[in-house]
Amino acid sequence: MNPQKTSKIIDEKAARVKAEHYCAYQERSQQEVRDKLYEWGLHSNAVENIIVALIGDNFLNEERFAKAYTQGKFKQKGWGKIKIKQGLKLKKVPDVLIKKALLTIAYDDYLQMLEKILIKKAGVLSEKDPYKRKYKLQQYAFSRGYEGDLAADVLNELVN
Repeated sequence: MNPQKTSKIIDEKAARVKAEHYCAYQERSQQEVRDKLYEWGLHSNAVENIIVALIGDNFLNEERFAKAYTQGKFKQKGWGKIKIKQGLKLKKVPDVLIKKALLTIAYDDYLQMLEKILIKKAGVLSEKDPYKRKYKLQQYAFSRGYEGDLAADVLNELVN
């Protein structure tokens, strides 16, 4: 149980190159990169200079990150808009970009995904009482970040 040691980087140029590789691997938010740079032992002036350079070289783009995060969490994990929005807020993405990213999810796809996860969950539920069963399915939809009224509508369609 040894804590993972991260090498401290003193040279700003070396840190920039390493940060470029870090950003090239997958889309990152500014906050993720900032945290990583501080973890590498850089001071605030150097961190902000590197962030500005990464943005200038298009390694770092908050809007692109927000859209990639939204699509990934929706398509791969089946998250709803509420949970995606919380995740983006935790990564300190501006509200304007969060709204823009959430608009990339088509309404029909959103309903299909909600229906798909509810059908899948209904298959493994052992509850026999229809009211408790519906309640558990609705709670499951909430936990996955879907809106309550939308989950209720989809559940009513599935029951009928």
